[in-house]
Amino acid sequence: MLNINTDWVRKALGVFLREEVRRPGFEKVVLGLSGGVDSAVVAALAVEALGAKNVHGLIMPYRSSHPDSRAHAELLARQLGMGYEVTDISAAVDAFFETRPAADELRRGNRMARERMCCLYDYAAAERALVLGTSNKTELLIGYGTIFGDLASAINPIGDLYKSQIWQLGRALKVPDVIIDKAPSADLWENQKDEDELGYSYERIDRLLFHLVDERLPDDIIRDMGFPGEMIKDIKRRMQRSQFKRRPPVIAKISDRTINQDFRYCRDWGV
Repeated sequence: MLNINTDWVRKALGVFLREEVRRPGFEKVVLGLSGGVDSAVVAALAVEALGAKNVHGLIMPYRSSHPDSRAHAELLARQLGMGYEVTDISAAVDAFFETRPAADELRRGNRMARERMCCLYDYAAAERALVLGTSNKTELLIGYGTIFGDLASAINPIGDLYKSQIWQLGRALKVPDVIIDKAPSADLWENQKDEDELGYSYERIDRLLFHLVDERLPDDIIRDMGFPGEMIKDIKRRMQRSQFKRRPPVIAKISDRTINQDFRYCRDWGV
């Protein structure tokens, strides 16, 4: 059901990366290396497709980040032979919240995610590179990410792979076991764990999403498979409420050819 042919996926995503990077005239890419499996898989795919000299990683810790996050990111970068640098975001984030001391963890976490994306796009502008996305299909469908933060990118090679499929691909790409086996975490605050926040394991969410999205099964059949009605409602609610994160800004239609409604693609013009 959720098992993938990793050899085929690697080849398909390699073609995707080469075409989508070079079509608009670029050679280089940059991505945030978090020390987690998603960014590790994207980095490995990019190095395989474009060559290590064309792939650069930014490691962007905050002062409360777990030291393992940086250590695992550096381990991965050294294994792949790609360039990387460490950019500490603590001063920028702390300066922003000096006048907002009551901000909760969610606001602070969102600010960290957007600060990291600012760093990536600044590097991209300086080095003429494209920013690679590292959000998987599970996160995109349920809105588990920060809009204009970790959800932002020029192209995303893993957005159609569920988290459980990312783990499969990571093993095929020889991502270090220490990265694959650890509990998923955005590391936005101390002891933060993705599955604690979500309330379910990724494996269970993935199976439910596959039935809902890929197979388009009705709720009653999915309930017969052992999924509680409340979980089905909860996941569908998250998908509905996060739709705004998955689409470009809605533009009011005034003309006959409205951007992102009637006028979508420039590829017929060679772009």
